[in-house]
Amino acid sequence: MLGELFDPKADLLIEERLRPHWSQAGAIVYITFRTVDSIPKEVLRRWERAKNEWMRIRGHIGHWSDLLPGLSHADQELFHQEFSNTRDICLDECHGRCVLRQDRLSKIVADSLLHFDGVRYSMGDFVVMPNHVHLLTSFPNEVQMRKQCESWTHYTAVQIHRIRGEKGPFWQAEPFDHLVRSLEQYEYLRRYIADNPKKANLRPGEYHYRRYP
Repeated sequence: MLGELFDPKADLLIEERLRPHWSQAGAIVYITFRTVDSIPKEVLRRWERAKNEWMRIRGHIGHWSDLLPGLSHADQELFHQEFSNTRDICLDECHGRCVLRQDRLSKIVADSLLHFDGVRYSMGDFVVMPNHVHLLTSFPNEVQMRKQCESWTHYTAVQIHRIRGEKGPFWQAEPFDHLVRSLEQYEYLRRYIADNPKKANLRPGEYHYRRYP
């Protein structure tokens, strides 16, 4: 495979920013980053309420991002499955300007993802959609994920703004990331990435897809 499956008994780094980010050396991670206009603000507020309510009905009081790391492995899986699916469905509706529908701009992102493949990380399957990116990758150490995601988003934003003559935020401040727990989940995510353009009714040239050997 691309890397190792998440090992709950091995060393793990949890960084607390706008949301918890888990990273583990060598583990396969599923990452989604999206453009700033890809999800309407009201939808985001509704999801925040839904996540807190999900915690409340299970007897956990507080903000979901503070509570999630303390949940059991099974409950974390349930949480991620429910809200990741909701987020991905919304992204596939192609809200916002969807500037990455332009081949020249989406190629900037695709080329950036592969630029340090085999050096800083091992890149697996990915798809560059009109307003978001899904990818599977693994990093040699726990701190590399944050650094590399910041590098990808900063570089591609600068290049795209240069072409479009624009300024300001391009990507949402933090990506979504999830350590892959099982072979079944890994294969499911590979199929999901491959099928993403079809689900969004995209034509050839409106996305970039890469399948890992």
